[in-house]
Amino acid sequence: MLRVAHLSKTYRSGSRTLTVLQDISFSIAPGEACAIVGPSGSGKTTLLGLCAGLDQPTSGKVWLDGQELTRLDEEARAALRNQLVGFVFQTFQLLPTLTALENVMVPAELRGDRMARRQAIALLERVGLGDRLHHYPRQLSGGEQQRVALARAFINQPRILFADEPTGNLDAETGALVEDLLFELNATAGTTLIIVTHNLELARRTGRLLHLRAGRIVADEPVHPAIQPTRHG
Repeated sequence: MLRVAHLSKTYRSGSRTLTVLQDISFSIAPGEACAIVGPSGSGKTTLLGLCAGLDQPTSGKVWLDGQELTRLDEEARAALRNQLVGFVFQTFQLLPTLTALENVMVPAELRGDRMARRQAIALLERVGLGDRLHHYPRQLSGGEQQRVALARAFINQPRILFADEPTGNLDAETGALVEDLLFELNATAGTTLIIVTHNLELARRTGRLLHLRAGRIVADEPVHPAIQPTRHG
């Protein structure tokens, strides 16, 4: 589903060159769940953006569902993202002038889906927000906003979901609820899942950990199902 080959990303800072990622290679199979972990500044979010086609690498290649992102222009990458990709961000990224229902409908409406409203209502009910359809983001708690974001991420039935610190702005109890919903929706949809997180407990709920340090992958660790934490209550 995702293949990355010899990926590097550098930025110019005055007369200096800052290397954020260096010679990254890995692949993710369809339906696999994987977490990218590492200290702050290790390049995790930059790597996620390159994998999703939100940015272009300095060198190397990215294939998403068999299509080489690095050969596509921005318009073509955007079209591919809308077709294949879902996103969940730490900062929710909801449109403040739209209701919860309207926020969830946006990706489906962009595809011309006539069932957008019905699907959005069903997803919001699924994440426990059936009574918040017409509330605006400012009227929702952080956890409720992230549940709206989860519903929005799944409305187009993405082949792959990128989640960047999905519980980073939430307290422990609310974060646990969002985690459970994320994995539940993902399991039902059979989506490939890539999570960037500092939370090792969340990371270990996936089947694989990619450890990033100073812009390089230093370990690629399978997670044995027997040690994955379970939730109760």
